[in-house]
Amino acid sequence: MADGAVLTLWRYPLKSMQGEELNASHFDDRGLLGDRALALVDVETGKVVSAKNPRKWPELFVFRAVFAAPPEPGGPLPPVAVVLPDGSVISSQDARFAEIVSAALGRPVTLAAAGAPQPTLEEYWPDMAELDHQDTVTDEAMPAGTFFDLAGVHVLTTSTINRLRELHPQGRFEVRRFRPNIVVQLSDDVAEFAENKWPGRQVHIGDEVVLEITGPCPRCVMTTLPQGDLPKDREILRTAARYNDVHVGVYAEVRQTGMVRRGDAVALD
Repeated sequence: MADGAVLTLWRYPLKSMQGEELNASHFDDRGLLGDRALALVDVETGKVVSAKNPRKWPELFVFRAVFAAPPEPGGPLPPVAVVLPDGSVISSQDARFAEIVSAALGRPVTLAAAGAPQPTLEEYWPDMAELDHQDTVTDEAMPAGTFFDLAGVHVLTTSTINRLRELHPQGRFEVRRFRPNIVVQLSDDVAEFAENKWPGRQVHIGDEVVLEITGPCPRCVMTTLPQGDLPKDREILRTAARYNDVHVGVYAEVRQTGMVRRGDAVALD
């Protein structure tokens, strides 16, 4: 018997920009095909550009990145189309890409594909007593050869979203704030931090894909930032910190590759 079903799928072709909602996607051994395949790099520091440091990169969530065509397993990734804050669109293959995006951001950047042996980014910690650091910027390492924060796949349940809404009803707890790859609606969809019990377990999705849950997903200042019609709200992060040790959702690694589709059954081992 299934424990739930895939409600939505999300891919973020260019790290820290808005991404694309999908009906289906292939999962390879790295994660959802094409996810965080590209990133901007700060010319001044050599670090990966991230909305985790909104003081330096306040406009990243205004940008949106989508693949020009669906990626195919075993083939080269197609170009990425980036929608700029003024509504214009530029391709990642455009010779002026770095120049135009740098102008829009107000700082010089270059475009990079995943593969650096020791990628790092800057993370700003707001002045919030519940966090490990306050009002400071730290350097954070990412897994070698990737632009992921800690792991290849991020899974979130509607149960957790609903529990957060109970705890802070004035806040708009929407999937966009948390940037998961897979949103699961559980069969017994009660408002609780359901994923807290998942680390160490395997998740079977549809007929092919198997994930291993590797640990909880610690949240950061990105969850509080405005994007689209979502307002800035520091209480989003504070609520997660006060009631669930700053965790929202879980990280996973792919143990069996294949296709995942919206509506696929989800079963926990």
